[in-house]
Amino acid sequence: MNFEQAQQEVNTLSKKPGNDVLLKLYALYKQGSVGDVEGKRPGGFDFVGGAKYDAWAGLKGKTQEQAQQEYVALVEELKAKDGQ
Repeated sequence: MNFEQAQQEVNTLSKKPGNDVLLKLYALYKQGSVGDVEGKRPGGFDFVGGAKYDAWAGLKGKTQEQAQQEYVALVEELKAKDGQ
């Protein structure tokens, strides 16, 4: 499975992953498609935006290729747990 295919496959899961897994998927996707996080961390009451920023910032320095490989591996693991 490649990165683009994994992006589509994650949407076919019958059970929505928990928030921690969703944040990891988001961070790996952003790191794999954009690279290191840019801009400022959302503040105030944007708790979701802050959590997403923090998850992505935690991957700073990881190459896009590494992030894409980890994203694909995580999607494959989720699919196996989902029974697909």
